[in-house]
Amino acid sequence: MVYKNFRVNCIVRVALLALTILALFHLIFNLGFHISSILVGVIIIYQIYLLIHYIEKTNRYLTHFLEAIRYADFSRSFQIEGLGSSFDLLKNSFNEVIKDFQKIRSEKEEHFHYLHNVTQHIGTSLIAFKKNGKVEIINNAAKKLFRINNLKNILFLEKFSKELVNVLLTLKSNEKALVKVPIEEELLELSIYTTEFKVRNHIITLVSIQNIQHELEEKEMEAWQKLIRVLTHEIMNSIAPISSLSSTVNLMIKEIKNCVAQEDPDKIETFDDIQNAMLTIHKRSVGLMHFVESYRNLTRIPKPNFKIISVQNIFNNIQTLMEKNIAANDIIFTCSVEPYDLILSVDEELIEQVLINLIKNSIRALENIKDGKIEMKAFLSKQGKSIIQVIDNGLGISKEALDKIFVPFFTTSSKGSGIGLSLSRQIVKLHGGTISVSSRTDEETCFTIKF
Repeated sequence: MVYKNFRVNCIVRVALLALTILALFHLIFNLGFHISSILVGVIIIYQIYLLIHYIEKTNRYLTHFLEAIRYADFSRSFQIEGLGSSFDLLKNSFNEVIKDFQKIRSEKEEHFHYLHNVTQHIGTSLIAFKKNGKVEIINNAAKKLFRINNLKNILFLEKFSKELVNVLLTLKSNEKALVKVPIEEELLELSIYTTEFKVRNHIITLVSIQNIQHELEEKEMEAWQKLIRVLTHEIMNSIAPISSLSSTVNLMIKEIKNCVAQEDPDKIETFDDIQNAMLTIHKRSVGLMHFVESYRNLTRIPKPNFKIISVQNIFNNIQTLMEKNIAANDIIFTCSVEPYDLILSVDEELIEQVLINLIKNSIRALENIKDGKIEMKAFLSKQGKSIIQVIDNGLGISKEALDKIFVPFFTTSSKGSGIGLSLSRQIVKLHGGTISVSSRTDEETCFTIKF
């Protein structure tokens, strides 16, 4: 018997149970059918079980609903048919709640994917890690910065710099730090900013890392150019009159000396001393003007005339130009290009000037060195960048000098002017590249140009 209403179904079941109980009493007390009464008793027990099971149907529906929420199974839908309007309301409420949870879950997933895509595509390097160093998030910019495919623990960055890892683990929230990190023979100036937040009772440290090396170099070079413009302007304004006057006075003394020579020959020696002094002043002022003019070159580099050039041709030209100088110093010079047909879009004259400056530095570093060697090579990096290196086995450069090596006016040679390397860096920057140096004292110095 099927009823379409929960209440009617319960009433009918209770009524049948009551009738069965009355029948049991009738069989026992009126008819004395004890065996039949046992069978009726079993029927009564079964009816009670069915009634309880039927009444607890709402509990089972509620249990299924709560389990769906507990295990985040929002694919379920509840179908409660034929139990009356109150159960229809319960069914609708269950399904509405499930739909709301589905919507919330969908929105969370969309928000997660949105943040994930933003994190991965942003240009700033981001790393999120726990207190034990376990990395939760690392974006593409950070992988590109450190030249890695993945990072499981922040401690793995010790292979680049222990100082970097120490800063990452000890830097307090909302604080900044600057760290120099060598990566693939390139010294990077990293700006680090950290913030902390709590997720599921775990403290997460979010670190943003930016390589500001290029910006610092540009600002530094801009400052030096401004200083050089001011200095050269003031010095030239002061020296030009001195040079002109000393030349004029020298001519006047020469004329006076000729006149005095006829009247009083004994005074000729005095005039000779004065003339020599004026000549010295003139020569020094002219020399100083040439010196200042050479520094003006730092602010007058012509705009590169880019052309597709074979690196092998550039190397051949350099070898021809520097051949006598290298041979005179008894230096072994080697060149290599891999692949052989490697090409660059550069201004050939400017890049040759850079390489000549680097080779001249290497020659000076190899003075009084037996079995001196200079190697110039070009190749492609793993990232597909064109790289040119000039390597020598000379005295090397001290750590203190490495930081200043590209600064105008700075030189480690008594014969140097401090122009060559700073000029080279400017030329490379005009080509959109970088130049760096690494050195091991008394072993090797390597200048690396990346395009």
